[in-house]
Amino acid sequence: MQACGLIVEYNPFHNGHAYHIQESRKTSGADCIIAVMSGSFLQRGEPAIIDKFHRTKAALSAGVDVVLELPYLYAVQSSDLFAEGAVKTLYKAGVSTICFGSESGDISYFIHGYHALKNNQATYQTALHEQLDKGTSFPEASRLAYKQVGLTTDKMDLAKPNNILGFGYVKSIMDNELPIEPLTINRIKSNYHDQTITGSIASATSIREELLNSGELTKQAQSALPEETISQLLHYKQMANSWHSWEQYFGLVQYRVMTMSTGELAAIHGVDEGLEYRIKKYANNVTSFHEWMRAIKTKRYTWTRLQRVFAHILTNTAKAEMSQVKADPSVPYVRLLGMTKKGQEYLNSRKKQMDVPLITALNQTNDTMAQTEEKASSAYYSILPPRKRNEFRRQELQPPIMI
Repeated sequence: MQACGLIVEYNPFHNGHAYHIQESRKTSGADCIIAVMSGSFLQRGEPAIIDKFHRTKAALSAGVDVVLELPYLYAVQSSDLFAEGAVKTLYKAGVSTICFGSESGDISYFIHGYHALKNNQATYQTALHEQLDKGTSFPEASRLAYKQVGLTTDKMDLAKPNNILGFGYVKSIMDNELPIEPLTINRIKSNYHDQTITGSIASATSIREELLNSGELTKQAQSALPEETISQLLHYKQMANSWHSWEQYFGLVQYRVMTMSTGELAAIHGVDEGLEYRIKKYANNVTSFHEWMRAIKTKRYTWTRLQRVFAHILTNTAKAEMSQVKADPSVPYVRLLGMTKKGQEYLNSRKKQMDVPLITALNQTNDTMAQTEEKASSAYYSILPPRKRNEFRRQELQPPIMI
């Protein structure tokens, strides 16, 4: 059986994701679709609107055959490290292709861009550091440096979020010389950061805005969601009494910051260049997470970067933990969240060839990455009432979801 890999967050799973699965299967000709999905916290530093188990059920019902978890230490990172962890997880699972959605829609531009970067690496690094020295944020500095070496064109705009992530996937595949063919399909109808729902294909951002602002599953939101996602969103809210957003964690993270010394705060991953002083400066005076973010955001400290920092503060993720990953960016295990019968058949044929453990529960390994995952899970459910919190955390020890 041939498998095609998808790198996803499904926050929440929507009609555009269903289209991606359908087109990926068609484009790759694969028998099995394997998705590696961020867990409790996401690449942009946000808590997932509903937990990974409910998102897994929605994905499996829509055509994904296997859902694997992308560990927190890879999931809540810049695009390059996020891509590295996701691609290597899919490689361990034996995929022969990886298909991603992009604004470009043509894989040849990504391949050409990779070679252009390799051939002009010194120029790129010089331009990047010149921009960073001016106080430019890393994403913007990267975009300008890419442009200087000819990577950013009308047909391959590396300011576009899906192009950025896709380029990271291609770069990881080719840097590591993995036997995986990268494929891309064109993102249709909505843009990644669109704030409003305008049809049946809408961005996850616009859907979350609608759900969190209204506090309910409106008809407009439902128009962009498959039935199973609607069911999972309703079921999660019924059980947990709410969907997750940063505002619910404000009191917890504020308490953490106010009771930490600047030295302790500086030891948290992502707290660099004196950012600890800026975070603490406003901690006593703000009354909401959004207000805190607005107070400390600058051109250099982007919203996304700060959200990741607050996720690391909440989960107590230290620089020492991340230094191990950067020193050895291998994947120590593959965690299975759920599968269909076809997915089970694929894994049964594949697992003997895997050179890392295939686990279903975090207590099946003592690896540092799994320990950090447990902290992230505890932090994620910490806003729930104690009885509910314990009930949801027990999911971490249960067998994988089967449909």
